[in-house]
Amino acid sequence: MQAFLKLHARYLAEKENRQELAWDRIHTPGEAQIIPYNQLPETPNPMALSKLAILKVNGGLGTSMGMSGAKSALEVKDGMTFLDLTVKQVEHLNATHRVEVPLILMTSFNTHDDTIRIIKKYVSQRIKIITFNQSRYPRIWKDNLQPCPRHAGDDKKHWYPPGHGDLYQSLVHSGVLDQLLADGKECLFVSNSDNLGAVVDQNILQHMVDTGADFLMEVTTKTKGDIKGGTLISYDGSMRLLEIAQVPPEHIDDFKSIRKFKIFNTNNLWINLKALKKIMENGGMDLDIIVNPKVTDDGQPVIQLETAAGAAIKHFKNAHGVDVPRSRFLPVKSCSDLLLLKSDIYSLKDGQLIMNENRMFGSVPVITLGDHFRKVVSYHHLIMSIMVPAHTVRNRSKTSKRASR
Repeated sequence: MQAFLKLHARYLAEKENRQELAWDRIHTPGEAQIIPYNQLPETPNPMALSKLAILKVNGGLGTSMGMSGAKSALEVKDGMTFLDLTVKQVEHLNATHRVEVPLILMTSFNTHDDTIRIIKKYVSQRIKIITFNQSRYPRIWKDNLQPCPRHAGDDKKHWYPPGHGDLYQSLVHSGVLDQLLADGKECLFVSNSDNLGAVVDQNILQHMVDTGADFLMEVTTKTKGDIKGGTLISYDGSMRLLEIAQVPPEHIDDFKSIRKFKIFNTNNLWINLKALKKIMENGGMDLDIIVNPKVTDDGQPVIQLETAAGAAIKHFKNAHGVDVPRSRFLPVKSCSDLLLLKSDIYSLKDGQLIMNENRMFGSVPVITLGDHFRKVVSYHHLIMSIMVPAHTVRNRSKTSKRASR
């Protein structure tokens, strides 16, 4: 609870002092701060994999899709869930290169039970899976900024997982950071559990080894569908992550501009564990606070104080971004995204989504389903089988519109 009290006190102080980013000090990162993917080493040393661990941020519910449980428990393709596909990927990586890369799942009090239920079937298989719970923070009332719960056992609706920025604190408190270091692991690849494009890339890993970078953030080209995504900026000469919640109202349109801010954060992060250990031993990090307003089921306005994992970039030495192909960002945020993955545009190979080689276009189509398909239950009921032509976008769009009427 000490971590929350510190965050809460910092929020009150910043609110009183009206601390905001100075917009005129925000600049586009220089060439040395964002490295193009095509400049990375093409002949990585497989030995680097022996120092690697993989962590999936797995604390989110699929509320935007009408789910009440862990989104990672949703069946995505061929009867497999997000977690099933991740396990397949790691198993293939280990078998191919004869290494033992562990899979770590950061759960929350909302997703822990679903996660344990799914991974039980992998107990007898040759893969090391580690789970730990991230922190649980109290919501605060919007009117008086005081914590909602009166005691630790208070109603679940008064608590929340404080965003993936809690990763660093929870790695320390759970003992997982020390365990990884004791096992000889030096690099941690972090990504969201619903991003099926976030697979281990040995070129990026080798780049981290060669440059001695302590922190890498994968970014990719922003499209009109990504205008709200956080972006890397240069602020007083140092790298920082800028989220839309931190932007002054008068500069929201500037932030959304794909001309000024051409890239956004995929939340695929590569972290040097020794550097992280040193930072946490020296007082940790004061990550930028994201104020997330919410309304309880009974209509009361509350606030969640959250932090983003990518905001840690300003605390690491030799930290920079890597501009990666769009294929490394393939999240499922809606049933429209789910339709795309279930179509024959993609097939599965060793747990990884592979685009149909017969597709005429290199990019993926944008699908927008009607409101009837917003919830997973309705989606599954209305769409019993899917076979979308890989070469067409127009026909699919017309079908979607007819189905939503």
